[in-house]
Amino acid sequence: MLESWRWFGPQDPVTLSHARQAGAHGVVTALHHIYDGRAWTPEDVAERMALVKKAGMIWSVCESIPMHSAIKLRNGQWRSYVDAWKVSLANLGKGGVPVVCYNFMPVVDWTRTNLLYPTQAGGFALRFDMIDFAAYDLFVLKRRAAEDSYDAVLIEAARKRLEGMSEEQILTLESTIIAGLPGGEDSHTRETIRGHIAAFDEISDGDMRENLVEFLKEVVPVAAENRVQLAIHPDDPPFSLFGLPRVVSKAGDVETILSAVDDRANGITLCAGSYGSRQGNDVVAMAQRFADRIHFAHLRNVIKEPDGSFIESEHLAGDVNMVSLISVLRKEERRRVAEGRADSVIPMRPDHGHLLIDDQTKKVNPGYSCIGRLKGLAELRGVIAAVDQAQTQTL
Repeated sequence: MLESWRWFGPQDPVTLSHARQAGAHGVVTALHHIYDGRAWTPEDVAERMALVKKAGMIWSVCESIPMHSAIKLRNGQWRSYVDAWKVSLANLGKGGVPVVCYNFMPVVDWTRTNLLYPTQAGGFALRFDMIDFAAYDLFVLKRRAAEDSYDAVLIEAARKRLEGMSEEQILTLESTIIAGLPGGEDSHTRETIRGHIAAFDEISDGDMRENLVEFLKEVVPVAAENRVQLAIHPDDPPFSLFGLPRVVSKAGDVETILSAVDDRANGITLCAGSYGSRQGNDVVAMAQRFADRIHFAHLRNVIKEPDGSFIESEHLAGDVNMVSLISVLRKEERRRVAEGRADSVIPMRPDHGHLLIDDQTKKVNPGYSCIGRLKGLAELRGVIAAVDQAQTQTL
């Protein structure tokens, strides 16, 4: 596997030098300063590529090309945004970027309710608390018909939770949920997010799925022509938020996506933490089922709770059996080598490491501090070595 590291560009407090010291060889990055939907030019791509090469690394994955809501709604100026997306995709391929990770989440990207949840070991983790989220949605945002999204027990728990919060705590919760997390495309206010959510009021899961399929029919041929592997990222969390449709959350969704445009260029990002956050998802079984179309892997882990809440655990300590998952991925890489595939090496990255040691005194992007990810990558590297030895002995 290609050990990679997410980097948010020159403004990232965790530098490419830090990534190299952590042992990463690939860089997962995007042109985060160009997020308004216009096409990325060959010069834009070349400039970023030059920075990565200067650091002695390779641009292994673009994560992600911004996707305007008009594409997901298929309204307004959707055609111009799709055309620009296709130009950016082609220019990435021509510039030497082999994989593009993207998502189809409406309004809010990856979402958490607590960015500094204390762990028993003294670090801090990311957490999604369903009661906190419902409290915000129901009684702060006061989304229309929000009560239809929750059962009576959760609504009452949310009411009590909010009563125990100070105004400062409420504002912190709101900022965490809607102000935008690293890699997300939009930052909202309480007023603007209501409007963005309302725009999807008439969009069902079926409509959203159809819009995704129509998008794939347009972009997959461009990816194939330019030797790019598309890797759709799952919804995070993989269930509806704010009553919005989410259609990349479980194995059936992946089956629909891959069969809609049956081309190897149309693949997935296997995010163990995202898929692992949904009750009923067997991440290892999903990896086995869709192995041929896994173009990128986020190897992070979570511990789920019955009400839908979860905490981001250490990489080897969550609900997903990371040893079994890596075994599946390494077996698939060997199969690709035997088949003669050019994409035999799957890029992976550690994700959402805990905030540890002196990173706790620094300003870093939530989930993307240095030491926590370095620790995770080292642990994953050890698992890969052990899996390789075991698999080699059985050949």
